[in-house]
Amino acid sequence: MKQTFLLFIAYKGTAYHGFQVQKNSVTVCSVFQDALQAVLGQRVDVKGCSRTDAGVHALEFGISFAAETRLAPQRLVLALNAHLPADVRVLRGRCVPEGFHARYAAHAKTYCYRIRNSAIDSPFDADYCHKIAQPRLDVSAMNRAAALLVGRHDFTALCSAGSKMLESGDTVRTITDCHVQRSGDCVTISVTADGYLYNMVRILAGTLAQVGAGKMQPEQIPAILQSRDRANAGPTLPAKGLFLTKVDYGREFDD
Repeated sequence: MKQTFLLFIAYKGTAYHGFQVQKNSVTVCSVFQDALQAVLGQRVDVKGCSRTDAGVHALEFGISFAAETRLAPQRLVLALNAHLPADVRVLRGRCVPEGFHARYAAHAKTYCYRIRNSAIDSPFDADYCHKIAQPRLDVSAMNRAAALLVGRHDFTALCSAGSKMLESGDTVRTITDCHVQRSGDCVTISVTADGYLYNMVRILAGTLAQVGAGKMQPEQIPAILQSRDRANAGPTLPAKGLFLTKVDYGREFDD
């Protein structure tokens, strides 16, 4: 019998060239399809909630697919984990209506970017944080800037060149929450939006880091957005500090 599944996975992205299948590159989707084939005897088409760049991590990533199987979601989760590499794990799953698409059904996605604001690295999080040794970042200023990013804006200034979205003019998104927290030497930038442009969160994080370092002022944010010029925003921070942390599919999908 054919069933449609929504599964939530977590993965360490260090060894992968993002989620989406690519020729001659190992991706999260390709190893997941390998596991599906081992369990179900068929290689099925998998839809992800996001493409994600090489090196980006996920604490909760939604994927959907349809397959001929009588396995219940809970049994499928355990079976897949037995065939997946240690840096990819299925967390939970459920059956969903036919035609469900993990990307298009998502109401919002939350990302966080982690910065280690210290001259000394930690051996336990070097793969998960971007290091800014000096100065000590001003989280209060970063939060003032973050508040100015909330709302519906044209985020062209926070999009890398070469994006198809830039070519089509599809550059307006709505950020519903953006804030910054410090815990010891770790500074975490969190952002929730209905969608994202190419490298948007990494550029957003780089811009807020510039504010925290005193190289930009919070009050510059509106002008940066209005300029629609990538050159006016901060640098694109490395992928390793970025995590997809939550995908919102609505209350009916909350466990």
